[in-house]
Amino acid sequence: MKKPLIAVPMGDPAGIGPEIVCKALLSDVVKKAARVVVVGDKRVMEKAMEITSSPLKIEAVSDVKEASFQEGTLSCLDLPLLSPSEFAYGEISGLCGKAAYAAIEKAVEITMKGEADAVATTPINKQSLRAGGVDFIGHTEIFGALTGTKDPLTMFETSGLRVFFLTRHVPFAAIPGLITKERILDYAVRCLEMLQKLGVTGGEMAVAGLNPHSGENGLFGDEETKVIAPAVEELRKMGYPVTGPVSADSVFHLAATGRFSSVLSLYHDQGHIACKTLDFERTISVTGGMPILRTSVDHGTAFDIAGTGKASEISMIEAIRLAAMYAPGYTR
Repeated sequence: MKKPLIAVPMGDPAGIGPEIVCKALLSDVVKKAARVVVVGDKRVMEKAMEITSSPLKIEAVSDVKEASFQEGTLSCLDLPLLSPSEFAYGEISGLCGKAAYAAIEKAVEITMKGEADAVATTPINKQSLRAGGVDFIGHTEIFGALTGTKDPLTMFETSGLRVFFLTRHVPFAAIPGLITKERILDYAVRCLEMLQKLGVTGGEMAVAGLNPHSGENGLFGDEETKVIAPAVEELRKMGYPVTGPVSADSVFHLAATGRFSSVLSLYHDQGHIACKTLDFERTISVTGGMPILRTSVDHGTAFDIAGTGKASEISMIEAIRLAAMYAPGYTR
């Protein structure tokens, strides 16, 4: 049986994406788990190989079917986007933003066609996207638009802890108004369906509380009693394995130690802090609820060290490994 084929867009050329891809492809973990096709400009990847002193040889192809995936080879689905002479490492560039988007677009296209099994993304820069006229705030929004998915689901996974997010990139002051019974019902059901597709069964999903100590029965806020608890009660009546609200100061620890199979976090940093504190480099973002599966490193373009070869490839290795592990069940 062939190993899953993972499409890896090169990311922002001025960032560390191309470098960590070159490094990750040398990992025995990646070699054992997947076949990888890098989507982007071969000239950018050649420069990254030079920076990282990579022993790999580049294999530029115009069609995924042409790739050999031989040991010691970086298979690149070559897109003539820009050359290293057209940008500077560590600097915001509209050209780089456009190139990063084009690589993602192609990776999604071949995966939607069934030519690849999943996508594992590298970092992009929001300011470079904007400078390049790409009107998206991040990967999740791009993948939603390209796959025709209205509201993709984001799950973080690290060291056995799985965290979903009820809200993501919104101002903190707007969060309470977005925590509604209807939204919790919708998200919890879709998150549980996603877990089932990934092959994660058994256990309960815990819904985190919003206020300190989950509000202490209304002493510190009433979102728990008025919204969250009624939503959980209805989900349980419907037969879904959901519990909560569970105080946010303990729910992530309990899930990491096996008490819960996953957590529905209520806002961006609530879940991000827990996961990244547990294991920053191995915190991987998994985007589901779409026709295709996407995993991603959860760090930025690291402009301060881009072009130096110093960036760690651990997150990229883990993103490819999880994509390969989950793809067969997700696309079945």
